[in-house]
Amino acid sequence: MEDKERNEHGRYKPEHSDEEFIRAVAEHEPAGTKEVADELGIARQGADYRLRRLEENGKVSKKKVGNSLAWTVEQE
Repeated sequence: MEDKERNEHGRYKPEHSDEEFIRAVAEHEPAGTKEVADELGIARQGADYRLRRLEENGKVSKKKVGNSLAWTVEQE
């Protein structure tokens, strides 16, 4: 098992920055969660968690399309 770096709260530091997630969404916009996960080489569940945090912070927004979510970058 590889040693991952932890932050000051003892949590593992994210492997990818928020900017990398936003870039992945922008590249595939409207981007499915799986597209973002595949782009970054991570599990779909991990991408979903981070995208929802970015949504809470107003960086991306989502729209339900059938059984999937389509993510777009919020303009500042």
